[in-house]
Amino acid sequence: MTMKRLTGKRMTIMLICVGSLLGTLIGFNLYKAHMIKKFMMRDGMAAATVTSAVVSYQTWQPQFSATGSLRAVRGVDVTTEVAGLVRELEFSSGEEVKAGQVLLRLNADSDRAQLASLKAAADLSQTVYTRDKAQYDIQAISKAQLDADTAELKSRRAQVEQQAALVAKKTIRAPFAGRVGITTVNPGQYINPGDAIVTLQVVDPIYVDFHLPQEQLAQLEAGQHVSVNTSTFASLSFGGQVRAINPRVDSTTRNVQIEAVLDNHERKLLPGMYANVKIDVGSEQRYLTLPQTAIAHNAYGATVFVIRRREQKNAHGKTMPVAQQVFVTPGPTRGDQVAILRGLDEGAQVVTSGQLKLQNGTPLIINNRVLPADSPAPTPQEE
Repeated sequence: MTMKRLTGKRMTIMLICVGSLLGTLIGFNLYKAHMIKKFMMRDGMAAATVTSAVVSYQTWQPQFSATGSLRAVRGVDVTTEVAGLVRELEFSSGEEVKAGQVLLRLNADSDRAQLASLKAAADLSQTVYTRDKAQYDIQAISKAQLDADTAELKSRRAQVEQQAALVAKKTIRAPFAGRVGITTVNPGQYINPGDAIVTLQVVDPIYVDFHLPQEQLAQLEAGQHVSVNTSTFASLSFGGQVRAINPRVDSTTRNVQIEAVLDNHERKLLPGMYANVKIDVGSEQRYLTLPQTAIAHNAYGATVFVIRRREQKNAHGKTMPVAQQVFVTPGPTRGDQVAILRGLDEGAQVVTSGQLKLQNGTPLIINNRVLPADSPAPTPQEE
């Protein structure tokens, strides 16, 4: 009995010790959680540094965008119809030429000699015809003889015209006024029919060809304003108008070709360049806008962090703004900007960078010394 009582007493003491230990651990954890909560309530979460922007209305002109190619109003590679030896060049590379101006002369000495011979034969035929006509008038020769003389005269004259045309082809002229390119042809060089002598381009005005989806065809018409920019002159915009719309939609791409004409009096744009084209369509629209960097996308939609002013102060007696996440409905974009259709009001202040470290209630330090891009017409930046 004594042994059993001793064992029971030991078990009781052990259970009391174990219970005390468990109670101490539970109490310590509860105290720890209480102190952490108290600390968080006292000092709050760590503040995050962000940039901000105020939501405001802007007037946008709806536009269609496309990439096109510049083409000369008139452009041709000047060639020759006949073979020959180049005698002289009458132009300098890159200069402006007038319509009909001589560009190149081929050696035509033998052709001119042949032309002179044919003219002499034609003159003789004319003399024979005149004499026989007088003979025929006095019934000295037959009508058949006069007819033969007439045919001979016409044949000789046709040969003269043919040879004169051949001689004229040995002088190459500009088919229209424009700017010539760089030529590699030199005097003394033999060229064949079809060989390119020099390119001739009319660059003012200039065409831009581009394509748009058939879904946008209903909003297109001749006369609409277009603006064009190129990487060559990134800071410049060239204006023009839609000149023509192809009456046929490409059955493969379902795109329609558009032709616009641009003012190019400074001769900066050249045929063959690619260009970014924007067409104004419809009337101007007013949108609430933000930099696109302010929008965050997740599985539930698009969100922004709105900056709110809270009433309570932190341990240092300062009232700090806090972040509040709200859902928005974004609309069209223009450059670095995006339109907000629903979810925000004019004048609201939103976070534009630094969102990854935010959650609802995060205190904010606003530093707008370096702001994200917010241009309606950004240009490429190269380092």
